[in-house]
Amino acid sequence: MQNTNTHRFKILPLFLFLAAIQIKAQNGEVLPEESDFKEPVTRVWYNTYGIIRISNRLYWDAQTHFRFVETESTPFMGQIGQIYNRHAIGYIYSKYINFSLGGVLRVNFNTDESSDDRNVVPEWRIWHQYQFAQPVYSAMIYHRIRIEHRWTQGFAENSDYIFRNRWRYMFRAKVPLNSNKLEPRTIYVSPEAEVIMQSGKEVVGSVMEDLRLTTTLGYIINPRLKVAAGLMYSHGQTLENPGIFRQNWTMRFHVYFSPDIRKIKNKLPAIHFTD
Repeated sequence: MQNTNTHRFKILPLFLFLAAIQIKAQNGEVLPEESDFKEPVTRVWYNTYGIIRISNRLYWDAQTHFRFVETESTPFMGQIGQIYNRHAIGYIYSKYINFSLGGVLRVNFNTDESSDDRNVVPEWRIWHQYQFAQPVYSAMIYHRIRIEHRWTQGFAENSDYIFRNRWRYMFRAKVPLNSNKLEPRTIYVSPEAEVIMQSGKEVVGSVMEDLRLTTTLGYIINPRLKVAAGLMYSHGQTLENPGIFRQNWTMRFHVYFSPDIRKIKNKLPAIHFTD
């Protein structure tokens, strides 16, 4: 009798959990019987990344992103969807380890052509990042952990801000193609994978916000400047219903610059974190 009761107590929480998610998802949305993947949407991102050395151990991380998303009237290249201003002060712990802390202002544009709601709303974030690099033969391997605390608002008039956390891990490799090391006039390929999880009171079941798989081809012009372009496939759960997944194909174009305003006598050897 005791084993039977114990077995029932173990099964009951699982049954209640499955029943709850089977009946309804978030905000009263009914879960589909099977995962529903939306049709892929094409996007184009133009990104600049600045690493500006301000002392032996400190640097300014200055990023600006212009992100376009397709609409019915503007397929493929699309309309402006977001503008990012991401900034932080970083600390160089060693040649292969650095940390940063800062804020983000993201301007969101309403690309729904049938909507009568507001056209533009701001989004605020605080972010901190921990990056670790390691050489492997002629390549470099990067592990990046980024945590974001974000306040988002819908386009409807007088809509409330909601708070969420984002938990991001990215693995990236940079492999030189026409040289034995990453140096000026080197072409490199950079595969990367990033998973983005989210949490918060509004996140009932949609914990996987995005899974990003990217391949990038880059060129190192000189130690202070390089360019890159790549293609990214991503998918993730919608906040409204965890049974429905978004899909995106994104072309990304990058410019990396790293001016050094210190005096020559104070400069340290090159640090492997300029992207």
